[in-house]
Amino acid sequence: MVPRYSRPDMTAIWTPEARFKIWFEIEAHATEALADLGVVPKEAADALWAWWRTNPAIDVDAIDAIEAVTKHDVIAFLTWVAEQVGDQARFMHQGMTSSDVLDTCLAVQLARASDILIADIDALLAVLRRRAEEHKLTPTIGRSHGIHAEPVTFGLKLAEAYAEFSRCRTRLVAARAEVATCAISGAVGTFANVDPRVEAHVAAKLGLAVEPVSTQVIPRDRHAMFFATLGVVASSIERLAVEVRHLQRTEVLEAEEYFSPGQKGSSAMPHKRNPVLTENLTGLARMVRGYVTPALENVALWHERDISHSSVERYIAPDATITLDFALARLTGVIDKLLVYPERMQKNMDRMGGLIHSQRVLLALTQAGVSREDSYRLVQRNAMKVWESDGALSLNELLKADADVTAALSPEAIDAEFDLGYHYKHVDTIFARVFG
Repeated sequence: MVPRYSRPDMTAIWTPEARFKIWFEIEAHATEALADLGVVPKEAADALWAWWRTNPAIDVDAIDAIEAVTKHDVIAFLTWVAEQVGDQARFMHQGMTSSDVLDTCLAVQLARASDILIADIDALLAVLRRRAEEHKLTPTIGRSHGIHAEPVTFGLKLAEAYAEFSRCRTRLVAARAEVATCAISGAVGTFANVDPRVEAHVAAKLGLAVEPVSTQVIPRDRHAMFFATLGVVASSIERLAVEVRHLQRTEVLEAEEYFSPGQKGSSAMPHKRNPVLTENLTGLARMVRGYVTPALENVALWHERDISHSSVERYIAPDATITLDFALARLTGVIDKLLVYPERMQKNMDRMGGLIHSQRVLLALTQAGVSREDSYRLVQRNAMKVWESDGALSLNELLKADADVTAALSPEAIDAEFDLGYHYKHVDTIFARVFG
């Protein structure tokens, strides 16, 4: 976790205090269920909750000091709680194993982190929709291979991003459900020393589903799917960030990040306004994707359990969720304040002498009876003259001067194929599909 790229609500989920509080809740709810089943005295559960209501503070340093001796974090925690609660604490952890606590706690943390990430996406979607509607019919050029292709609108670009992040949201909701499972099944997962009803009780109290079959751990394919989903969300962040970076290049300058009063772009060049936020998002996306492979490698554990996954998850669970939370919030801010330059968009579209209308002329020639091969040849030979003139020549005028073209199309018919509005006749249909 890097403070520079962290936000407090998400960071709070991963503090030692938060983790130990969840551990206590798991243990107390389990003891409560065991008491209901007559396995332990009711006074044991009452004593745990009574202490918790009056002394909720967690002494992390004291627990760490015990762990320095025991070399076992769960035992250190149980020992510290016993010191606080007294004799009734001996009934804690009856029939349970450490993984019951650790894995169920991780499920709670990942579920809570998911809720924040889903809210982040909702905020981003709201901004994307607002800006898409604002620029629904703002003409701009669509590019393939980085080269001018045909006209689109800037609103369509943002609608594409909205649709993509809507899919991200759906995947994240599914990933949350995938990972939010509880296992209180004891050593090797057979429930030999703890009744399955204890697991069901703890799951219900913590808002989790029951893990249908665990070994001594919750199966890590669930976690692999979760982190893979975070990686996909990060890639979608990068895709939109890269689009902004390209649009901000001096030669393009169709949109740019907001540049605040007093902001400096370069220590050496006072004129610079750099796309630093979206460049940062590209880097953060790389980090989140970097956590996917370790999560996939955690799936293959030895037999009923080993702890090769443990150290990995202590890194990637906080870092991936904290980083993605920050990145989503940053991207929302970028789009919210994005500076858009419609005049520059129009200027760029006009730069290449009407080449962006070449397909319409091609199709008109085929409709007029010219073969597709000949139509392509006639348009291309004029288009290449415009290209080689760097847009100084006009495709429209060259076509009107080409006897082979005018043999099939009148000057008026050629002019009609250069109507910019033609390209936007289905924008409403696309927006209805995206936004409903």
